[in-house]
Order: sequence, then C-alpha cells, then structure tokens
Amino acid sequence: MNLNILGLAETRWTGAAVAKVDNKVLIFSGGSTHERGVGILFDESIEKSLKSWCPVSDRVVVATFAGKPLDMDIVQVYAPTSTAEEEEVEQFYEDLD
Repeated sequence: MNLNILGLAETRWTGAAVAKVDNKVLIFSGGSTHERGVGILFDESIEKSLKSWCPVSDRVVVATFAGKPLDMDIVQVYAPTSTAEEEEVEQFYEDLD
C-alpha cells in the first residue's frame, strides 16, 4: 500500500512540532502529558507543498497544502469517546469549530 498522507491519533507525544522520520515528515500536536495527541504524516516529497499548520489542541491539528486549483486543508482529530465528561466533549467541539 502506498500512502502519501496519513492522519494519526493517539500519538502520545507532548508539545507541538515538525519531525522528520526517514523520508517522511510528521507534524504533531500533543498536550503536556503523554496522552492523546494527533498528527499528520506525509512524504518528504510533498513537504514543499505544506503552506501552514496549526496545532489547535491535543485532539485537533490542521495543515494546509498548496494545490491547484485550490489549496487543501487536512484536519486530523481524535474525538472523545462516549464515556468522556461533558466538559471535555464541549471543549473538543469548540476547538474543532
């Protein structure tokens, strides 16, 4: 299977950064503890198309890639489960909005 872009959930990395792994690039957004976390992994060959990215929270990361005729936004999320507290669910949807 050949994948050029892959969304990841539960990365469990802290902070937010760009990391290179072999011939791949990983942008990730995590919290202050090794829980949750999201990321987008993509080929190094399309790194030059990355216009911007925004680590919204440890559950939401957004990346914008240059494209023709339009740019492409990728939103990777890690939604709370049905057992999560109502406050956590509301915060997730606020971040997503």
